[in-house]
Amino acid sequence: MRSREKIAYSIGKNRFYDDKVIKAFNALKANQRQGGVIPNEIISLEPIIHEMRQIKSRQEIQLMQRSARIGVEAHLRVMRECKPDVYEYQIEASIRHQFGQHGSIPSYNSIVASGDNACTLHYVENQSKLKQGDLLLTDAGCEYQMYASDITRTIPVSGKFTKDQKAIYAIVLSAQKSAIASVKPGQTFENMQKNAIEIITRGLRKLGILKGNLSKLIKEEAYKPFYMHGIGHWLGMDVHDVGSYVNEKGKSKKFLPGMVITVEPGIYISRKSKHVDKKWKGIGIRIEDDVLVTRSGCEVLSGELPKEIDKIEAIMSSN
Repeated sequence: MRSREKIAYSIGKNRFYDDKVIKAFNALKANQRQGGVIPNEIISLEPIIHEMRQIKSRQEIQLMQRSARIGVEAHLRVMRECKPDVYEYQIEASIRHQFGQHGSIPSYNSIVASGDNACTLHYVENQSKLKQGDLLLTDAGCEYQMYASDITRTIPVSGKFTKDQKAIYAIVLSAQKSAIASVKPGQTFENMQKNAIEIITRGLRKLGILKGNLSKLIKEEAYKPFYMHGIGHWLGMDVHDVGSYVNEKGKSKKFLPGMVITVEPGIYISRKSKHVDKKWKGIGIRIEDDVLVTRSGCEVLSGELPKEIDKIEAIMSSN
C-alpha cells in the first residue's frame, strides 16, 4: 500500500481479509510522520471488475459461441421430443442430458412450462403433463467452461400452432426481431424496451385484448399485465451478468463492441387474466436469443435455433 494514493478493495466480502487490509492501512497511517505517500481513499473493486467483464475478449466470445451452440442443440432436442402426455420433468431431464453430453451443466434452473405454467415467469416446478393444444415454453441455457448461454423458445405440444397461438406468437416474434435488428454500438436497453412495448401494445390492441388510444395505453402501462419484464440483460460468466445498466450520469448505458446481451420479449395471458376473451387465456410466449454486439451491428450467438412458426412445425412434424 505504501506510495499508493488509493486502495481498490471491496470491503464486506471477507471478514478475514477486511481485518488484514484495515490493519495494514492503520499501520501506515500511524507511521505517516516518517514521510512518503499513503493511501487516502478506499474504493470498491467491484465496479472496476464489472466494467472489465462486460467487454468480452476473443477467447471469451469463442466460449460463449460454444455455450450457445450446446444450448441450441438442447432446444432442438426439446422440439423433437415434445408431445402430449410427456411430463415437463422428462423434458428437463433431456436438456440436462444434452448439456452433459457436451461437457456443460445448466447455467440456471431450466424453466419447462406448459400451458398456463408459461405465464409464471420463474416457474421451475416442472411437474405438469404436457397436454394436446397447449404451448410449451422452455427457458434453458448451459454453462460451458464458466460461460453461460440463456435461450428460450415456445413451441406447440401438438406440433402445430393454433390460429390464436399464432397471432400472439407473431407479435412476440416481431418485437424480438425488431429489437435484435437494432442492436449495435450506441444502442441501449432503454430504447429497445420502448420499441418492444410499442410493438406489443399495438399488437394486443389489434387483437382486441387492449382497447383505447395507443399512446394512452403505453403511457398508462396497460401492457404490463401481459408484458411485465425487461427486454434483456447482460450475459457472460453469470446468466444475469455483472455490470451496471446505467452510466455515471444515470442514463441507460450504451452498448459497446464485445458486450453480450439477451433479447427476450414475451406475452403472458394467464387463466386468471380479467377482461380477456377466454380463447387467449393460458397462452404464454417468450422468445430469447443471445446476442453479441459487434463493431458494425451484432451477431446472434443462438441464431441457428429456429423461431419461425413454419420451421418449428417442420422440425416437430419430422419426429
